[in-house]
Amino acid sequence: MLPEKIQEMAAHCARYRQPNAARAALQIVTTVLPFLVLFGAMYLSLDISYWLTLALAVPTAGLLVRFFIIQHDCGHGSFFASKTANDITGRIISVLTLTPYAYWRRSHALHHASSANLDRRGIGDITTLTIEEYRALPFIKRVGYRIYRNPFFLTLVGGVLHFLIIQRLPFSVQRPSWSMTTSVLALNGAILVVYGALVFLFGWVDFLKLFAPIVLLSSAAGVWLFYIQHQFEETHWSNDGEWDRKTAAILGSSYYALPKVLHWFTGNIGLHHIHHLCSQVPNYRLQECMAGMPELASINRLTIWESLKCANLALWDEKSKRLVSFANA
Repeated sequence: MLPEKIQEMAAHCARYRQPNAARAALQIVTTVLPFLVLFGAMYLSLDISYWLTLALAVPTAGLLVRFFIIQHDCGHGSFFASKTANDITGRIISVLTLTPYAYWRRSHALHHASSANLDRRGIGDITTLTIEEYRALPFIKRVGYRIYRNPFFLTLVGGVLHFLIIQRLPFSVQRPSWSMTTSVLALNGAILVVYGALVFLFGWVDFLKLFAPIVLLSSAAGVWLFYIQHQFEETHWSNDGEWDRKTAAILGSSYYALPKVLHWFTGNIGLHHIHHLCSQVPNYRLQECMAGMPELASINRLTIWESLKCANLALWDEKSKRLVSFANA
């Protein structure tokens, strides 16, 4: 893609940066109310059938993903025009998402500043090795990388470990600032208070019956979304000297073409190429932005079926400039 075209797309997306307080407030209301109703229904269903409870956990987990996208936008300063409103909203939601607001905001900013840069990997992304790097590993580390890149381990195990354990520790990026560290510690304290009260209210058994499926499903969905946003065959990687942020944004991020209901639950985060090209566009304006330049809908477009075929991709082939599977490597 020509640099001039990328600049044109970036300029187009920048026109949609202005937040809308009414739309933001409506998104909060249409997330909070259904979440409370569904969670209440889950609790009442415990006396009817746990299968019904598990069925209700699916849309409830979807709403937790929607909460995370709101927090995500607050971290970018794009959900409200007011920084104070963004920070207060993001910190409140963090108790639900179990994601420390200031810590994640900083690490996610580093992700945007280094995405698709081969020389700056490891910040807020899925660990990806080149074929040569993988072959140079000792046997035990190759086994470890294969386990890590297994899609079932990555989503079902890795997601829960990330949200429940890793994010409780203020050491997952190099040289975290004091504000990042206090963000983690403050959230840990809030989790003890809030969820401790819920355990006291519901009892351990009912608490786990209610929250375990929500956490498992939402964390798996979150990790899968983050995976498919950058891990697809024709993604883009380049070395530091050649790396360009806008080129990396539009060519190294996907457009996950989901059904409308799933775009609603996921806060349109599937339009990830637009988000990386201009992270100040609120999630509730991403569809509007793409409609204003229809050619954006043809870039790195993945359907659900096509995305499942990406699950076995694991290594970057520097010769063919493609992400490949272990078998193809």
